[in-house]
Amino acid sequence: MTLRLEVLPTPRWAEGVADELTDRVRANPRLRMCLASGHTPTPVYQALVSGGASLADSEVLLLDEFIGLPIGHPGRCESMLRRQLIDHVEVGRFHRIDVVAPDLDAECVRIDAIARDGIDLAVLGLGFNGHLGMNEPGSEPHDSTRVVELAQETRDGSARYGIDSPLDHGVTVGMAPLLAASEVWLLVTGDRKRGILQRVLEGPVGPECPASYLREHRNAVVWADNAAAGT
Repeated sequence: MTLRLEVLPTPRWAEGVADELTDRVRANPRLRMCLASGHTPTPVYQALVSGGASLADSEVLLLDEFIGLPIGHPGRCESMLRRQLIDHVEVGRFHRIDVVAPDLDAECVRIDAIARDGIDLAVLGLGFNGHLGMNEPGSEPHDSTRVVELAQETRDGSARYGIDSPLDHGVTVGMAPLLAASEVWLLVTGDRKRGILQRVLEGPVGPECPASYLREHRNAVVWADNAAAGT
């Protein structure tokens, strides 16, 4: 098991990753995906939309969601993924995370069951503290989908999404179902991510850097641009 590093030229990074994703869908139209929202995957989703991608027979599971934002708020992870992809292509089924459900524990169990039913491909971003989704430092490989307390870096970073008051909690698909996915992609761009990427690839494997657990996955790939890889 190893974490493979694939470096694409920065100007073509998004198109290259989108081409790979399109190939996966062509090979398996019923692909079950867990998708991140946020800034890093945005150009990939834009390239999919521009290329006329169809996910008509595929399933998409939202990776995570902030707690405390009203439905429709532009900073919600669901809102971002809808703007970036879901509202622009045909999708067979989209599984959102209902963080205003009356029984949030039951909602976590529901999402966990969907994830554990089999994720063919998890497309993830890399946090500056090594988190995957909202699996913050301290997360373990056996962790299920759950309510989490957000790390300070994540709270501070939420301002980039138009969130005025930093949020304290969220719901995230857990490390266990992510690590059970048939294939995992970690998308990393920009020189600001170079240090944490090096830590993921070469540092100790453990809960201090949850993304490091991908080095123990049977089929995980880092799709990095030149800036993040330092090449």
